[in-house]
Amino acid sequence: MMSTALLFLASQNMAFASEKIGWKDLVPEGFTPPPVKPQSYYDQNPEEAEQKFLDAPVVQALDGKKVKIPGYVVQLEGNADAVTEFLLVPYFGACIHVPPPPPNQIIHVKFEEGVPYENTYDAVWVEGTISTQRTDSDLAVTGYSMKADSVTVYQ
Repeated sequence: MMSTALLFLASQNMAFASEKIGWKDLVPEGFTPPPVKPQSYYDQNPEEAEQKFLDAPVVQALDGKKVKIPGYVVQLEGNADAVTEFLLVPYFGACIHVPPPPPNQIIHVKFEEGVPYENTYDAVWVEGTISTQRTDSDLAVTGYSMKADSVTVYQ
């Protein structure tokens, strides 16, 4: 009886566990994101600094899944203490210093609790339910959105 209860609890925890994913998991087979060029290239060619592949495909199978993914915060909204809405990107400086990555490499995240400003300059883990809902912001078009349950410093 006790072992049955423990098995039930373990299976319930597994049902709510997030799947750890990487940025390649957001790209469907057959789509190759463009290479990132050095900032000096875009300084010399500003017309190339716009976001490309606005119709980049997403992985529909991820829609509604609980996931955990590492990345960097690009601040969109916040209050005096924390960032409550941001873009999660695969590398530091994306969307700011170089052209934004394709939409399937950017996640628009809302996190009511907020990420303390001091934690937005390092890599973070974001855990929550991902959606294939496209969003537009002043900085970039995103192929995914997420309601975050937690945001922690990457370790």
